[in-house]
Amino acid sequence: MLTGRLRSLDVLRGATVALMILVNNPGSWSHIYPPLAHAAWHGVTPTDLVFPFFLFAVGNALALVLPRLRQQPARVFWRKTLQRTGLILAIGLLLNAAPFVQWDAAGQLVLRDWHTLRTMGVLQRIGLCFGAAAAIVWLAGRRGALWAAAALLLGYWAACTVFGATGDPYSLGGWFGTAVDRALLGASHLYRGEGVPFDPEGLASTAPAIAQVLLGWWAGDLLLRAGAPNRARVLQLLRIGVPMLLLALAWHTLMPINKKIWTSSYVLLSTALAMVLLALLVEMLEVRARPARWARLFEVFGRNALFVFVLSGLLPRFLALWRWPDGAAAWTSPLPWLYQHGFAAIGSDPRLGSLLFACANVAFYAMLAWVLDRGGIYIRV
Repeated sequence: MLTGRLRSLDVLRGATVALMILVNNPGSWSHIYPPLAHAAWHGVTPTDLVFPFFLFAVGNALALVLPRLRQQPARVFWRKTLQRTGLILAIGLLLNAAPFVQWDAAGQLVLRDWHTLRTMGVLQRIGLCFGAAAAIVWLAGRRGALWAAAALLLGYWAACTVFGATGDPYSLGGWFGTAVDRALLGASHLYRGEGVPFDPEGLASTAPAIAQVLLGWWAGDLLLRAGAPNRARVLQLLRIGVPMLLLALAWHTLMPINKKIWTSSYVLLSTALAMVLLALLVEMLEVRARPARWARLFEVFGRNALFVFVLSGLLPRFLALWRWPDGAAAWTSPLPWLYQHGFAAIGSDPRLGSLLFACANVAFYAMLAWVLDRGGIYIRV
């Protein structure tokens, strides 16, 4: 078993984090190029691939750590898995709650309303998927994990069909998962970006996301076992990825590709694309072993992926507490001020300045990730 790190896996994970930062930090949400926005409902954009690619990479990482855990007593595996799952969940809730205070209408800092704190989120989904996938692989092995992934995808399809609204089970109002999330989490603790209590990272749609991590684990395990990656394994990834892509497009006719309810067809589509991309990265970086200096940017992101992602979510929220009167609006804070005075007027299309501001954010966190990597500092959960 090869237990060393593969550069291609770090690059894939790092690229997803860099893209997460890019799409989450535009200068203005009113000025976004279409590929950098999520699909309104059914369908997929490049931005819709970022989160599932990260879950696929979580599965890759699981393939790296499980062999070492199998050499220790089972209690060590369960303790470490539960600890890591719990810590990621706690960090996700912390991120939702941060910065714990907010400005009220009277201009006073007050404690945030805990009765409307969102329970779920990106990190919470990552934590739950990691914990569930690790347990399945540990208990069921390689073949059992693939059967479990198939069962989760088919079972979710069946649940949407049986419990969803007759005639339109994949609509915002007809999807069964919202009723599950409202019953278990409470409507006041759900995301409201769609105008109603609905959580795109809710409990019901986490089931097919677990399958995504299992498929990522399978791909990582294929690359890491029995020696260094070679051309045969690259071709095997492609032989799996391309038919999976075709299956996803066929399934789309019955179960629409939809990120917000994480449909099974969406899992297959995004996993297939991630698998093909990983195969190309392995070919370039492991098999041909080319220098590929461009990959260095993503590699440093990948080595501190979770830390950089969390920081990119926390820092803007705390900076927003520092505000002052501005002539163009009632109040401004550091990041909006920087966008308005440094980027908004660039070019005739306001989307350009908004994109360049997002790129500046990526550059800042890339510099931080590079400094950490140069110092051998890796902050892992």
